[in-house]
Amino acid sequence: MKKKPAILLTGELLQIVDAGSHLIVDIRSVDAYNGWAMHGEKRGGHIPGAKSLPFKWSKYLDWLDVVQAKSILVGNNIVLYGDEIAALEVVAEKFIRAGYENISIYKQFLEEWIENEELPLVKLARYENLVYPDWVNSVINGNSVPNYKNEKFVLIHTHYRNREAYLSGHIPGAIDLDTNDVESPETWNRRTPEELKKTFESHGITVDTTVILYGKFIFPDNTDAFPGSAAGHIAAIRTAFIMMWAGIKDVRVLNGGFQSWKDAGYEISVEDVEKKAVAEYGAEIPLNPELAVDVPQAKEMLLSSDSELVCVRSWPEFIGEVSGYNYIEKKGRIPGAIFGNCGSDAYHMENYRNFDHTMREFQEIVEIWLDNKITPDKHLAFYCGTGWRGSEAFYNAWLMGWPRVSVFDGGWFEWSNDPGNPFETGIPQ
Repeated sequence: MKKKPAILLTGELLQIVDAGSHLIVDIRSVDAYNGWAMHGEKRGGHIPGAKSLPFKWSKYLDWLDVVQAKSILVGNNIVLYGDEIAALEVVAEKFIRAGYENISIYKQFLEEWIENEELPLVKLARYENLVYPDWVNSVINGNSVPNYKNEKFVLIHTHYRNREAYLSGHIPGAIDLDTNDVESPETWNRRTPEELKKTFESHGITVDTTVILYGKFIFPDNTDAFPGSAAGHIAAIRTAFIMMWAGIKDVRVLNGGFQSWKDAGYEISVEDVEKKAVAEYGAEIPLNPELAVDVPQAKEMLLSSDSELVCVRSWPEFIGEVSGYNYIEKKGRIPGAIFGNCGSDAYHMENYRNFDHTMREFQEIVEIWLDNKITPDKHLAFYCGTGWRGSEAFYNAWLMGWPRVSVFDGGWFEWSNDPGNPFETGIPQ
């Protein structure tokens, strides 16, 4: 007979949290884990030390692989909590069937833990900027939503030279934006202030507009697509960085992109929504110049003990085995840069994303960074080959509230194109 999970009371769980004796697992959505109050509760966040393992994932065939990849092991003493008792019981049963014996359930999270402000909660510092499908749907329909008071919003489906991705299905009301409108295809750097102002105005965006961005995770048809474009949602994060640099006051990204919208079961539109231009953007660009670093400042940062260039590339790229790009010949890295470890290769960011394309549990990202001596006390400029992966790492750090983070926009592409710039290969000594 299989062992049934133990039922914990609030006091017992508090003792466990204080002792650090168990592995606590939050089965709510990643958005609730990050800090959103999904059920009208008076505060959001997760229990300190808890790992995120959403109930949604339990429906996938490779669920156990995901569990083990998160270092949730058979020998652990595991406490499950969430916002639905039925879901807790399903997940507990899945663990028990997989051979996990030490399983406990805490059922009073919403009723007791959330309600008692003396009990600790942790959340992503800027979770409001990483929105979820229900929130977007409410904004579209003019309903009241938390952390939003603006009356002007523009919903944007971002892509790189692949408008068919938009026309084949998008969130209702979304207009499309090609990343070539915000970055130059010659340098892959952000466009000039004058060009950006024109783009924003033609897309109906002022400095005071709430902009909600998302993309699709598909391979574009064009063969010259650069690394990162295979995961089209990264286009949204790249665009978010440029808009933040320009000074748009309220930039939001849909966590998980179009896939999250589909998973939520919402309507999909194929209407080609007309862009409604505005006469004036309303501010001088950039309002936040510190968010971007160019080559001269990057060289200064390499000489400073108070700053780091963080190479958000794969290990084969970092040590110079491959350039990672079919249009970048030179292989190697910038001397003095530290390894930001995007994942397996130039086309993947698994160290920064969950397998459903949502942002990875932020403590796991921090753990990777700390292992590589990437710390929040320094000015950090994230870069990759052309700015896309660097923008995603930057956005993660910014969401965490790290105080001095930027994107080195030129990255390896611009650095390696200048024969006067040094480079190195091999394993750093």
